[in-house]
Amino acid sequence: MTGNISPAAYAMRPNPYTLPAGTAWWRVHNKARPAGQFNPVSVDAHFGGNRFDGTSYDPYPYLYLASDPATALAETLLRSLDFDTASGMRLIPYAAVANKALSMVRTRFDQRLISLISEEDLAAVCQDSWLLETEGDGYAKTRRWASEMRAQEPEATGLVWQSRRHRPRLASVLFHDRCGKEPLAEVPVNEFRDLGSPAGVAAVNRLLVPLRAAVATPWR
Repeated sequence: MTGNISPAAYAMRPNPYTLPAGTAWWRVHNKARPAGQFNPVSVDAHFGGNRFDGTSYDPYPYLYLASDPATALAETLLRSLDFDTASGMRLIPYAAVANKALSMVRTRFDQRLISLISEEDLAAVCQDSWLLETEGDGYAKTRRWASEMRAQEPEATGLVWQSRRHRPRLASVLFHDRCGKEPLAEVPVNEFRDLGSPAGVAAVNRLLVPLRAAVATPWR
């Protein structure tokens, strides 16, 4: 499906995915900000932004998470990054990790997400892999699809899908207007507090070895 038909034309039957209270998930964020802080900035409905951000037409604060630390790093650092022909590695610019932290958070309450993990899940919302694979200009339509899923499933507190950059691990987005006050508790992990430090870069590179990716540092 290319997203050429309005999602409002379909009667969806979303499959639920429960994220139990106490579940540990991960995110990369600015180290000066709390790990559980949602992004309150609504993006333009047509330009910029990411796949399932809130927009001026459906303005919800949002927060992206991943099921494990390597997936959180891959989702953040490996976007549109080609393999270097000389080294066979994906070389991550140091600026991508400077002033960043990788944190664990735990859910304080059960979260009832819409599952987009399997083909059956995608079919349940009248979609296919296009919803998770399209890039760039396609985000205007994926955001519209997220808004319609929210409208047709008002109890849903977010979405969950298979990470494009670390299959079959999971990525998700939470909707702050639905998932309760202070839905996440931060769990400090010392080795990931400063990803731009030598120790932080070493920790990142250790996790990304199986994905043939590493941070290119300004020091030897």
